Amino acid sequence: MENGNATGPKIYAFVNQKGGVGKTTSAVNVAASMARLGQKVMLVDLDAQANSTSSLGVDKYTVEGGTYQLLVDADADLAENTLFHQELGIYLVPSSPDLAGAEVELVNEEGREQRLLNAFKQGEDYDYILIDSPPSLSLLTINGLVAAEAVIIPVQCEYLALEGLGQLTQTINRIRSTINPSLSLRGLIMTMYDGRATLAREVVNEVRQFFPNNVFENIIPRNVRLAEAPSHGLPVTVYAPASSGAKAYENLTKELLMGDGVALAV
Repeated sequence: MENGNATGPKIYAFVNQKGGVGKTTSAVNVAASMARLGQKVMLVDLDAQANSTSSLGVDKYTVEGGTYQLLVDADADLAENTLFHQELGIYLVPSSPDLAGAEVELVNEEGREQRLLNAFKQGEDYDYILIDSPPSLSLLTINGLVAAEAVIIPVQCEYLALEGLGQLTQTINRIRSTINPSLSLRGLIMTMYDGRATLAREVVNEVRQFFPNNVFENIIPRNVRLAEAPSHGLPVTVYAPASSGAKAYENLTKELLMGDGVALAV
């Protein structure tokens, strides 16, 4: 199995300013599936709600440092602010409620949009770095977009799914034209899909029409195990590996890796 770090890690930011679209669920389960498939992966929780942190069984109220420290301290050490999840094989830069204050503390700091990017320069031996961004187009999200080489956008299969995507696309274009010219769109993940609903099928077709060649083929279904897994501190791929949600994320991850040129064992 070939790893993907010949030229440094691939850095993807999971972004959607709309909440409740499966962003954290996608980041956590793609990270877990990547690790299972032999990739050295770091998951970065860039949200003060710390849902990725909690989803991996880490108490956000006990976190010292993490993404908050990397943002407010330009000299912070990446390794010292990273946890290793032995069971899952995932490296985690955890979040805590302290992160909510980072934006205020960074207001007058020079190079505030590049703090995360600078921290990542210490983590070149990873195959992948996945960033779980907050549900907003804030300074935290901008740090993620500046640090990333590409964006992954989870989109819920419901009415008004395209609402807000125009604004997000404008933000991506603005970052590309000013700070990060190499930023690209890696793909859109259609989430919470109910195949029995005509509307869900129409939404998928509509998104594919607006973003041709940018929507992942594997779609994430609406699945009760996906909703249960975070309360157990595990990704669904470990909590309920036989569930439709787990299989969908495994297949999505394989699609992503193969698209990146990673050779997977048959």
